[in-house]
Amino acid sequence: MTAHDPVLPSRPNAGGTTYVYDQFDAAFVRERVAEFREQVERRLAGALTEDEFRPFRLMNGLYLQLHAYMLRIAIPYGTLTARQLRQLAYIADQWDQGYGHFTTRQNLQYNWPKLVDVPDILDALADVDMHAIQTSGNCIRNITADHFAGVAADEIEDPRPTAEFLRQWSSAHSEFSFLPRKFKFAVTGAEHDRAAIMVHDIGLRIVKSPAGEIGYQVAVGGGLGRSPFICKVVREFLPRADLLAYLEAIMRTYNRFGRRDNKFKARIKILVHERGLDEIREAVEAEFAAMDRAPFAYDTQEFVRIAAFFAPPSYAKLPARSASLETAKLENRDFADFVSVNVAEHKIDGYAIVTVSLKPIGGIPGDAASHQMRVLADLAEKFGLGELRVSHAQNIILPHVKKDDLFALWRALDTAGLATANAGLVSDIISCPGLDYCSLATARSIPIAQAISRRFADLERQRRIGELGVKISGCVNACGHHHVGAIGILGLEKKGAESYQITLGGDPTFEASIGELLGPGVSAEQVPEVIEHIVEFYLAERQGDERFIDTWRRIGHQRFKELAWREGEDGSDI
Repeated sequence: MTAHDPVLPSRPNAGGTTYVYDQFDAAFVRERVAEFREQVERRLAGALTEDEFRPFRLMNGLYLQLHAYMLRIAIPYGTLTARQLRQLAYIADQWDQGYGHFTTRQNLQYNWPKLVDVPDILDALADVDMHAIQTSGNCIRNITADHFAGVAADEIEDPRPTAEFLRQWSSAHSEFSFLPRKFKFAVTGAEHDRAAIMVHDIGLRIVKSPAGEIGYQVAVGGGLGRSPFICKVVREFLPRADLLAYLEAIMRTYNRFGRRDNKFKARIKILVHERGLDEIREAVEAEFAAMDRAPFAYDTQEFVRIAAFFAPPSYAKLPARSASLETAKLENRDFADFVSVNVAEHKIDGYAIVTVSLKPIGGIPGDAASHQMRVLADLAEKFGLGELRVSHAQNIILPHVKKDDLFALWRALDTAGLATANAGLVSDIISCPGLDYCSLATARSIPIAQAISRRFADLERQRRIGELGVKISGCVNACGHHHVGAIGILGLEKKGAESYQITLGGDPTFEASIGELLGPGVSAEQVPEVIEHIVEFYLAERQGDERFIDTWRRIGHQRFKELAWREGEDGSDI
């Protein structure tokens, strides 16, 4: 018996809409924990140097950052059970500092674990079908998906069975465990891209052929970082039966031709850029045609088995309109505002999708205290069929809430400080941890996000501004996705001081675009003022309810640049 056993409830029924480990999964994870425990013991005893230990810890999601180790937990395709979230809260209290940080890859990071405790943490994760495997290293990372998967009104097919299919294929894949660089997949099955698939190494979009067959549009070569690129479509339609074999062909092509002489040019995006899509497509198709496909033959029964875990839950039969919801909206303005901003349409009548913002005004984007995790777990069980999602925008989703229950849910969220009505608005900022934690960072991100959030604290004003994605990174690695922010902010070190570059016009959707530089960098203190001027100019120029990105596209980047230089005539470095 271990110290965390008493806090765990009995294992729930395998029903519901999340994958449950089978005996192979469970044994595989436990064996990795035992192996890493021995490696940690050798490191602590001095039998392994840090250089020798580094590849072992990275394979298990353990980083060494500025002040301490950081452990990154995989949340495959962003799906969590209430039980799992409670365990994450328990780990935060038992072995960290009482909170966790949700990331843009739908993962969770602990920023302060002690090395000696990490094997116990991994054991506690295994108790609830979780792990940290392949959340680091030059391998296929955690596979992400649309956080509205299975419930979105615009969905063609739930992408999570495909994502789980790929997770099982890619876990400890012997050929792809030491790639030229890390490799990231994202999958969506909807008409609108909420998974940012076009800025991944491979983006999969579930589509229908003219004959009605379900398959995939395959895009390759996207990614951010110091050299940002948008994916290019390598196959317009790939039948489901060919999925694993075709992806294997792409990975083999990359593994063979990807550069290993320069880590900054080792991503597949550079390979596609330097050789061109046509040459890469030809190489992939040649590999696909020549390879022995028998090991990757599509197993219909296996896909059906996996898909069964994601079958829709037993929804109540409800009318599309909720009289109690409409009454509550009329009687409570704050609740009505929350519904208009944080609640999305569900595919089932009488239900709604609720986004719980982890971006309170002045807060740290993506952080959740352990007590908040427990509140969310309780509310998921009471109002959301026990399931939660993590979005790449660093928020939490309750995907199965009855419209009749929305007011009671909102009151409980409000009591816990989790009812900020800003999903998709200017203060719903994506931010990396920056120089407060990360050893790679060159500037702070968190204080900038907090300052902008406070600058736009008036939620009524935020709603008038409308949809506006602000994204912040503390270095060129772009963990905050600043390249695809409608307003992007990149922190750099310049002559010993922090300097922030502003870009405009980024878009992470199917219409993906990389933001364009506004002008010279500005100081940390100037950033909120610059954002203020940009927003006010947008409001003066927009037509009707036009979004920021649409106004920018219509009037052109030069108009915004001219604004920046006019504002800089007072001598400020803008």
